[in-house]
Amino acid sequence: MYESRPSSAARVVVGVSGSLGSLTALVRAADEARRRGAELWPVLAWEPPGGELAARRTTAAAVLVEDWERLARERLLGALREVFGGGGSALRTRPLIARGTPGPALVGTADREDDLLVIGAGRRGLLHRALWPSTARHCLARATCPVLAVPPSPLQDSLAAAQRRNTWGLRLDTRHVAREFETVPPDA
Repeated sequence: MYESRPSSAARVVVGVSGSLGSLTALVRAADEARRRGAELWPVLAWEPPGGELAARRTTAAAVLVEDWERLARERLLGALREVFGGGGSALRTRPLIARGTPGPALVGTADREDDLLVIGAGRRGLLHRALWPSTARHCLARATCPVLAVPPSPLQDSLAAAQRRNTWGLRLDTRHVAREFETVPPDA
């Protein structure tokens, strides 16, 4: 999973966390890599639970680092399987797990001027923006290469609304879904 030697080929670096937004970004990054004849570098950044400072304070964390790293690797491979299927991608792909926060890890990986950094640009409310730093904003402000911010799928809002209604035990209104299927041709 680690890049052992630098590659001189063009690269498309993409942040992958396993979220729906990152999977959308991975699909777009794969398209860009095909179009450019570049290597695809999916990167999953991870930190120990509680952050690096908490991991340094306890001796038990040193024992668990291998497990946390294995879980990060499994999550990255799961995201790749989700997008490309069991057969993998026909692209030259160099999956990478990076220990650290996502923004600096992505900017540090996409460190060449001819790289393309692809990130998911999810919708975030004011409260979420105030409490958690934005990986997309970090990358846009600090990357030395072009950055492609991929907006979330339009279906993401519908999925989030359905999940909220389900959580609260509210009835789902599926009439609009039925109308959409009625307009789709049978052989589509």
